[in-house]
Amino acid sequence: MPLSRQALNILMEIHPLTGYSPYVFRSTRSACRPLSNVALLAALRRMGYEQGTVTVHGFRSTASTLLNEMGKNRDWIERQLAHGERDGVRACYNYADYLPQRKLMMQEWADYLDRLRASRVSSAFGGEQLALGLSSRSESST
Repeated sequence: MPLSRQALNILMEIHPLTGYSPYVFRSTRSACRPLSNVALLAALRRMGYEQGTVTVHGFRSTASTLLNEMGKNRDWIERQLAHGERDGVRACYNYADYLPQRKLMMQEWADYLDRLRASRVSSAFGGEQLALGLSSRSESST
């Protein structure tokens, strides 16, 4: 799974907390299971998101929508979201599809999120907005 520098840094930072579990966010009830959707929703509520305003899957949907608006290739996006082949045999061999492009796409996505966060912080302190690059339909859509 291609990850951005920012994502890899976060994973390294939380490694002392997660240890060698196969899951970054494992269940508190069983080390052999990931954190449940209900637990993730509860975490969102504790962060201040009211019920009905945000869902866990909504983050994936938002990313897909914005990456499409940025002109990224829909096959790269679908593969990155692990929306794979319907043919089971073919799906086993396609995890590496578009790896170089997906790696670049994920780095561009993380950089976009950093710019978005910086513009929000800048705006809060009276600074100017940054160009966020949503309209950058670059060569990455080929």
